[in-house]
Amino acid sequence: MTMVPTQIIPTDAEDVLARVVTVLRNGGLAALPTETVYGLCARADRDEAVRAIFAAKGRPAHNPLIVHGANVEMLSEIGVFGAVANALAERFWPGPLTLVLERKESAPVSALACAGGPTVAVRIPEGSLLREASAAIGPLVAPSANRSGRVSATTADAVMAELSGRIELLADGGPSLIGLESTVVDVTGSPTLLRPGAIPAEALEAIVGPLAS
Repeated sequence: MTMVPTQIIPTDAEDVLARVVTVLRNGGLAALPTETVYGLCARADRDEAVRAIFAAKGRPAHNPLIVHGANVEMLSEIGVFGAVANALAERFWPGPLTLVLERKESAPVSALACAGGPTVAVRIPEGSLLREASAAIGPLVAPSANRSGRVSATTADAVMAELSGRIELLADGGPSLIGLESTVVDVTGSPTLLRPGAIPAEALEAIVGPLAS
């Protein structure tokens, strides 16, 4: 892949949102902090931007990406929210919970982000910068900002060690508050825990009952 200079900007800089939006809107890659880990962000609606995510991470194309949105209304255009999904979203979003939904045929998301499958993973993060960027651009794919198979990056230094020269912009927001990836639950049928994470299963089961695994 073509190497590019990686610019670093603190999240409290006055022009940080404008710079992030410019990079992402033009199809580039930006690493942004979230409450879980740093996310490697790109537009979810452009095949070439999604391909760039897989290339930068060295991630297999059969491994789908999580789509991040600014609000439930945005994500409702992507996936089908049933009663269980709505209950979990109301309790845990914004926050470290990813829901796997049935993907709508009209979803403004590249099929590459879903590995060509019928489902889509979605989340609303607590990180305000990522949500603000999504509100300005639309849904963003944002896997962890590190090479595939490596430890998830929880600091700007870790992002640079993994992805320097592979991304256009890094927004430095200090260490991740949680430092653990989101919990992933499939709600296309009986709620099923796909990946343990920052929200314990017991908290989820208090809302929806026992989880399959």
